[in-house]
Amino acid sequence: MIATDKVAVTVVIAARNEAANIEQCVSSVRWAREIIVVENDSNDDTVSLATACGATVMSNPFVTIGGQRNAAIDRASSEWILVVDADERASSELGEEIRSTLERPAANAYRVPRRNFFLGSEIRHGGWDHDRPIRFFRSNLRYDSSRVHEHVDFDGAVGELRNVLRHEPYASIDSYLEKLDRYSRWWAEDRFGRGKRTGPLSAWARSRLRFASMYVLRLGFLDGEAGVILSALASMSVLTKYARLWELQRRNDNPK
Repeated sequence: MIATDKVAVTVVIAARNEAANIEQCVSSVRWAREIIVVENDSNDDTVSLATACGATVMSNPFVTIGGQRNAAIDRASSEWILVVDADERASSELGEEIRSTLERPAANAYRVPRRNFFLGSEIRHGGWDHDRPIRFFRSNLRYDSSRVHEHVDFDGAVGELRNVLRHEPYASIDSYLEKLDRYSRWWAEDRFGRGKRTGPLSAWARSRLRFASMYVLRLGFLDGEAGVILSALASMSVLTKYARLWELQRRNDNPK
């Protein structure tokens, strides 16, 4: 059990329209000294529910998810930050590990492993089993400006925590497709702006390679039915990203 005194860390949670998740998320990190929820334009009960759970809520205009987190880090009163998403759950064991780590920190940033679930099934293969993002770090660090696959801008030695965050990113296929639509558009726009180009055969080949890599080489087939569907959706995600990049090229080359 976690001690009654709080762990000296600020938890940062970026959330928009997360009424279905925010209570459980905030409750899972009540062992932290400070919890900041940064939201933008929520039109559900995210703000009121997070406030009722004891979190400090701030609103910030959205540019990138990293930018949202950075805005909350700027407000943090602790020397150390733990970043948690609304669809993630921490544990008292993670809190105790962070407490002991703070006594003699060996690094300025730490990876936190995640247990990932897809429509209720835990995904143990396909690459999801190696999901260890940097989530615990000193408050002088910040996220980069990427709209997709944002990361903490840090190139020093990174430590590893053992206890996990439980991650349930998709409540339905609809939620997967909604995120795919948004992220594939951002990805294509960012890559096009950096000068990246592609062709239709490359888009098709990359999508097939993603399925083969995830389902066969990374043993996604061991996750059963969920592994098949997830690998197929990942293949479609790759095709959609590169197809949108190809579309941007055509529009640029043939302006009306």
